[in-house]
Amino acid sequence: MKPWGDTGPRIVVTGATGAVGRHLARRLGAGGRARLLVRDAEKAARLGLPDDAVVTGDYQDRSRLEEVLAGADAVFVVTAYPLRPADDANILAAARARGVRRAVKLSWTAVADPDATDLIARWNRGSEALLHDSGLDWTVLRMRSPMSNTLAWASTIRKESVVRSFAGDAPTACVDPRDVAEAAARVLTEPGHGSRTYALTGPEELTPREQTRQLAGVLRRPLRFEELTAEQALARWRERLPEPLAQALLEVAERRGGPGTGPGHDGEGDLEALLGHAATPYRQWAADHAAHFS
Repeated sequence: MKPWGDTGPRIVVTGATGAVGRHLARRLGAGGRARLLVRDAEKAARLGLPDDAVVTGDYQDRSRLEEVLAGADAVFVVTAYPLRPADDANILAAARARGVRRAVKLSWTAVADPDATDLIARWNRGSEALLHDSGLDWTVLRMRSPMSNTLAWASTIRKESVVRSFAGDAPTACVDPRDVAEAAARVLTEPGHGSRTYALTGPEELTPREQTRQLAGVLRRPLRFEELTAEQALARWRERLPEPLAQALLEVAERRGGPGTGPGHDGEGDLEALLGHAATPYRQWAADHAAHFS
């Protein structure tokens, strides 16, 4: 494992190949100021992450986590699998054992919604509680749905000029993962964010139908939106996920549009305040990623 650089805080980025982590990794990975923890080194290479900063490991391997966290000042905590709730506990325990002082946790805005009782919301609440009780200087970044989720539409757009989605009229203030990564970099490297929880949402509420219209404008060709039934959506999720997660995603989709989904919830404007500039609109994100849909 390459030694730390001499300048700036030393940061371990977990989830470094994820939707947010990959952008944070590119921001922090150069110059020896970060270690980028991944499970799949080949994926990290395909994403162009700095080779000398990438380290491999698994959240279930406590001794490996301690090796990676040795000498770090801060850790960016990203876990993604509610059926492995011990992952957060393992990362935080390893951080404490190695004298890490700060932890910044990527969470979800639905945690603030009292009506959100699905598996994913409960898991995120539990993860935040572990962070609060960890003894580390903590910050929570609760993000709304990432704009990159719509990359799941790319195949049918390319082949059929069709978007198929459930809850086509449910609005959400989706957020550009690049903006979340920029905010995370500021929180990890600047003082003044201890014991704070930020809600990171995009600049406008859009429904899947509206996103489809904006994509059509960017691609300069018509796209058709087809509404999936709840049964059809559940069947699709079951194809790639365990039953508890498929059911949880259905609950999330059916609840969308309730408290905490976008502007108007507690924390409105947090992202812009952290960035010092306006959040990226969906149309700009779509234009920057148009090649995926063409």
